[in-house]
Amino acid sequence: MKHHTKGNFHQTAAPLLFLLPNILIFGTFIIIPAIQGLRMSLTEWGVFTPERFIGLANFKELAGDTVFWKTFSNTLVYSVFTVSLIMVYALVLALLLHKNTLKGEKFFRSLFYIPSLLSMITVGIAWRFILGDEMGIINYLLRASGLSPVGWLTDGKLAMVSLIGVSIWAQAGYYMVVLIAGLQAIPTELYEAATIDGAGSARTFTSITLPMLRSTLLVVLVLSTIASFKAYELIAVMTKGGPGYATKLIVQQVYQVAFLEDRMGYASAMSIVLMLIIALFTVVQFKLNGKEQDNE
Repeated sequence: MKHHTKGNFHQTAAPLLFLLPNILIFGTFIIIPAIQGLRMSLTEWGVFTPERFIGLANFKELAGDTVFWKTFSNTLVYSVFTVSLIMVYALVLALLLHKNTLKGEKFFRSLFYIPSLLSMITVGIAWRFILGDEMGIINYLLRASGLSPVGWLTDGKLAMVSLIGVSIWAQAGYYMVVLIAGLQAIPTELYEAATIDGAGSARTFTSITLPMLRSTLLVVLVLSTIASFKAYELIAVMTKGGPGYATKLIVQQVYQVAFLEDRMGYASAMSIVLMLIIALFTVVQFKLNGKEQDNE
């Protein structure tokens, strides 16, 4: 009986004790703020105004807020293109640099990974000096060559393209390392068997590499999507959401409403909507991945 009780302790209580610090941190900094944010979204209040319960009025107002839905569409465009291109670019880099066969491979891994170590504020300032209209290096060279400058950050469509390009440059290295780890975990025996069977590179990639890398690709997809929906620093430094609302994302709008317009309750409602969108996307992705694995 004593032996059985001891076994139950090691199987249940002991793991919980090890997880307790993480649970406390997660609860303190994630769960409690989320609950508090939900409560705030049902009120009308600001720093200089008393709190007043208004129910779902903030969400009703949000449904007709054209600025919010403009920033929402901008966020979708930014996320779709940034995430899809990051996945393709990071996968190509990982495929090229995971075998330890290329000369200088460690140098190139470091070269592509270093940008992900920089803060987005630093990245934004650096690229603003490169792409800026008056002081930008590229436009300076264009003028020196007798060509017209390009509105990399002042033309609406070009500004979004510039942000997407810089985001890919800054983040792809991190996901490259994640994918390299996934590629190196694939058993070499599978590739050897495919070679013996006469499978070409394309067949090997589609039949072995991609299926074995599916879980890692899902992690990259979810992490990069969450990061793109939460993007703030880069946009704030490079374009400030402009020109007009062309590059303004949901997070920038939340900041403006909360701290510049002093409408904390309404900004909380926006944050709740953003949280639900991210949670829904994550759940759908994991569900789809689970169904694919069950079918196999």
